[in-house]
Amino acid sequence: MRRLEMRIHGRVQGVFFRAETRRAARAFGVVGMVRNEPNGAVHVIAEGPESVLRQLKTFCHKGPPSAIVHDVEESWQKPTGSFHEFEITY
Repeated sequence: MRRLEMRIHGRVQGVFFRAETRRAARAFGVVGMVRNEPNGAVHVIAEGPESVLRQLKTFCHKGPPSAIVHDVEESWQKPTGSFHEFEITY
């Protein structure tokens, strides 16, 4: 089990990025959260098997059809176990 934290930059707010990330994360069976940041980025924290987190990472590098991703900052860590499902937070 691993924890992946990402900040996605580009045209990622107002294009269903959070909703589609939640859908993908739940389909992959990982837990965590996604939220918009004041600077226009989207922040994702996900915990699960590394191979599955890599699939979520691949999704976040592209996003939904109307998103334009310019950069993804990522950080791999040990999981904290603080999440029970994958949710959109505010």
